[in-house]
Amino acid sequence: MNMKTKRTVMARALGLGLLVLLPSVACAQRLLTLDSCRAMALRNNKQIGVAKMKQEVNAYMRKSARTQYLPKVNAVGGYMWMSREISILNDDQKAALSNMGTNTAAKLQDALSPLTSALPAATQQKMAGDMTAFAGALNQVGAGIVDGFRTDTRNMMAGAVTVTQPVFMGGAITAANKMADINEEMAANSLEMKRQNTLYNIDQAYWQVVSLHHKQKLAESFVELVKKLQSDVQKMIDKGVATKGDGLSVGVRVNEAEMALTQVQDGLSLSKMLLCQLCGLPLDEAITLAEEESDVLGGVATPSQHTGQTDVAFANRPELKVLQNTADLSKQTTNVLKAGNLPQVLVTGGYAISNPNTFNGFEKKFGGLWNAGVVVRVPIWNWGDVKNKVRASKVATAMASLEMDEARELIELQVNQSNFKVSEAQKKLAMATANIANAEENLRMANLGFKEGTVSHTTVMEAQTAWQQAQSQLIDAEIGVKLSEVELQKALGTLAP
Repeated sequence: MNMKTKRTVMARALGLGLLVLLPSVACAQRLLTLDSCRAMALRNNKQIGVAKMKQEVNAYMRKSARTQYLPKVNAVGGYMWMSREISILNDDQKAALSNMGTNTAAKLQDALSPLTSALPAATQQKMAGDMTAFAGALNQVGAGIVDGFRTDTRNMMAGAVTVTQPVFMGGAITAANKMADINEEMAANSLEMKRQNTLYNIDQAYWQVVSLHHKQKLAESFVELVKKLQSDVQKMIDKGVATKGDGLSVGVRVNEAEMALTQVQDGLSLSKMLLCQLCGLPLDEAITLAEEESDVLGGVATPSQHTGQTDVAFANRPELKVLQNTADLSKQTTNVLKAGNLPQVLVTGGYAISNPNTFNGFEKKFGGLWNAGVVVRVPIWNWGDVKNKVRASKVATAMASLEMDEARELIELQVNQSNFKVSEAQKKLAMATANIANAEENLRMANLGFKEGTVSHTTVMEAQTAWQQAQSQLIDAEIGVKLSEVELQKALGTLAP
């Protein structure tokens, strides 16, 4: 195989390799639509994730508040060791009871000694023995009494199971449950607010990328135009019908066009990074947007209907709903504070045990009893503490109402401003569309005149600049229509994926 054949084979192999690689390169570009970007942003936005967790927390808190209506069952137990036991009898009483028989026998002997002295010695001995036996028996009885009064509290154990049912708490439980419901609703409204902000930001970033992509294509076309003019002027210089200064002026325009192209390319790269960040994609992800190759970006928007839009915004704006929740929370807080001046009634019951117990004397074993009762708490005087707190809460409620009124005024202003922006964007789009035809015709006439030698290169450059500006204004107008519609939807609170 000669060298030429080897080169042919290598060229074919390289061509086949490129054909294999091209599909994989094309597949590396991820195609994204506005809906897919919105879905990824909603799925990956961390603030939305936090808001969902807060909503879950408030749902559990609502369930917890519901349990305040139900009885509570508690069990308690304990053990205590004491270095000394509790004694009901003092030491003198213990000694007197323990020697009760001896003391009694001595007193009897003293009392009967005048009578027994005349009796026979055998009888006296028998009576003395009987008295000693009686004293011993009585001493045992006294010792038993002392032992019966022993508490043996060095090791104490006790336990109880109690049931508490609130009957009337001054409306505090009802107010707390309403606050839990409002908090859950507020969490949902906060989630909706973050969702709409996320959609608004993703739409802004998406259409910014689309705008810069079309401006990049426009800048590339403009560079080709001015380079074509530079080539024509260079040919005229070579023929001696144009000066070197003419070539330099065109060269400056080429440099400016290339610099503008570089700036657009850098801006497009940064805008794609921002879009990837909002979508939760790697910043260096290669993405392509569906509208990048579309010739018509915005089109003619449907004229907005002003009638009833303010009412729609008042009904849908999550910011207004959050402020309403804040005002409602303040009202329920006032109710909770008012309950501090009202009676509270609870029913209690349970079973208690202890060791030692006193239900059958002092016994070293567990013994217990059932119990039931009613607890009533009536506040009498607190130096105006609750009263001042209630007044402060009412002022907070009034503040929340004022903030909500101000928010309604601002929302009405936003709706009107958004409507004006939509109308302005529609007018700009109509004017930009009309200017395109004029700019293209002006550029065609300038190029034709330049070829015929009737106009200078300066006129051509002016026509090119006017064409480039008209194209750029058209892109801005088309994107402006899209963004104004998104802004109006956000102002109305109807921005949805």
